[in-house]
Amino acid sequence: MHRSLASRSAIALLFALALAGSAAAQQAPDTAATAPCGGDLSAFLQGVKKDAVAAGASAAAADAAFAGAEIDPKVLSRDRAQGVFKQTFLEFSQRTVSQARLDIGRQKMKQYADVFARAEQEFGVPSGVITAFWAMETDFGAVQGDFNTRNALVTLSHDCRRPELFRPQLIALIEMVQHGDLDPATNTGAWAGEIGQVQMLPRDIIAYGMDGDGDGHIRLKQSGPDAILTAAKFIQHLGFERGQPWLQEVTLPDNLPWEKSGLGGTMKAGEWFALGVKPRDGNAAFGNLEGDLVLPQGRMGPAFIAYPNFKIYLEWNKSFIYTTSAAYFGTRLSGAEPYLKGVPEQGLANDQMKALQTKLQSLGHDVGEIDGILGSGTRVAIQKEQQRLGIPADGWATPALLNAL
Repeated sequence: MHRSLASRSAIALLFALALAGSAAAQQAPDTAATAPCGGDLSAFLQGVKKDAVAAGASAAAADAAFAGAEIDPKVLSRDRAQGVFKQTFLEFSQRTVSQARLDIGRQKMKQYADVFARAEQEFGVPSGVITAFWAMETDFGAVQGDFNTRNALVTLSHDCRRPELFRPQLIALIEMVQHGDLDPATNTGAWAGEIGQVQMLPRDIIAYGMDGDGDGHIRLKQSGPDAILTAAKFIQHLGFERGQPWLQEVTLPDNLPWEKSGLGGTMKAGEWFALGVKPRDGNAAFGNLEGDLVLPQGRMGPAFIAYPNFKIYLEWNKSFIYTTSAAYFGTRLSGAEPYLKGVPEQGLANDQMKALQTKLQSLGHDVGEIDGILGSGTRVAIQKEQQRLGIPADGWATPALLNAL
């Protein structure tokens, strides 16, 4: 494969914690919240072993899993200094949804046509959706991370910052060792414990893992069929509805109730169509579904209707730019044309965005952390101030808005 793996590695691991947090938080049992952390590592691992055996694992599997376990300082370093994602939608989507990746994705869809057909038949998830995640997470398995998975989860469980997220994953890893699906000494993955070609955590692998190649094991690192079917089952679990779209590019008239745009709206797609919003592919068959008008870079940039199935992307990863890019990638693999870039208004540099967030906060808006990221809270606050100032309330941060405040 002729693409840069170094750049892909940075992207793959940039979102590792978001996935770990969303998946682990969904599954962490109440007992994990009070589980001990820190202190002597041997004593800590004995405590985890006791919990694992109580949950049904064998003592031998726990001993095998923890033989040679150690704290990895590099994991703690990554956890303490996560990169902040501040690219625009156009920057990130054009980087990740490249022609090379589209070509490889279509080759994979052809190579595993029977497996994808089974995935759609059993779980209702189209091949383009699965393949886009496969590409975004690990470049189709080429860059899966080089951290020892066992040590990463030991480190994050032992650390007292978020043990309730990671201790259940460590117990699930013992179960994977018992099944013969993971070698604790050699298995590598992302720094936050995700494993395999679609980067999933141990508890999700236990719950949704599928043996796609019939070898009696679930090995998401090595097996494309295992990864495809496991991803399909997990995506179905997140709420994907069979036969429904997830994202559709649209063109816009000059005037709309822009304040109603953005995720979490109350309008149906057909109501937007009635106002002059037009699907570029001409398909208005899903007008009865809820439809959010999504404007990643304001009304002058690319525009999409996000359908209920888009919510599964936000369950997979909380970053709006990542999820919109992954959803767009899925539409391209499913036959959609490249989006119209438009001519978005100039955005804000990092310091300017922080200044805007500070002003919004002083005006009583909840923008969360002053981090320079145009997240959901900041977008909502921007829309409210745009509406107050008589500016089209499209949620896009511009120098004009900053100056007006």
